Parts: sequence; C-alpha cells; structure tokens
Amino acid sequence: MPLRLKKFIGTILIIVLVLLYALLATTIASLALSASPWWVHLLYFGLSGMLWILPAMVIIKWMAGPKPERR
Repeated sequence: MPLRLKKFIGTILIIVLVLLYALLATTIASLALSASPWWVHLLYFGLSGMLWILPAMVIIKWMAGPKPERR
C-alpha cells in the first residue's frame, strides 16, 4: 500500500478513534460518576484522557510503515 494512502487512512482512523473514545468516556463518566467527589472526576478524566494515546500509537506506527534496515 502506498505511504500516502496509509497516512490518509490512518488520519481518518485517528479522528474516528478520538471522537468515539470521547463519546464513550463522557458517557461512562456521566453514568457512573455522577455522585462522585471532584477528585474522582479528576482521576477518571486524567486517566481516560491519556488512555486513547495507546491505540493512536498503534495506528501511527502502522502509518509509518516498516522501519528501514540498518547497515
């Protein structure tokens, strides 16, 4: 697959990932954390705000393609 196409597909996948992840994280927070203290909200949104990076890293690694061999 050409690198430009991989980057285009990866960009679309990351945008979809972020949108769906934000919707899911906010829905879980509003359903499960409504009566929780502020520090629980802070911990939840801090952790969930960084957790989306893991699948995004996989997509970015795929977009970059195979590493060139060293000589």
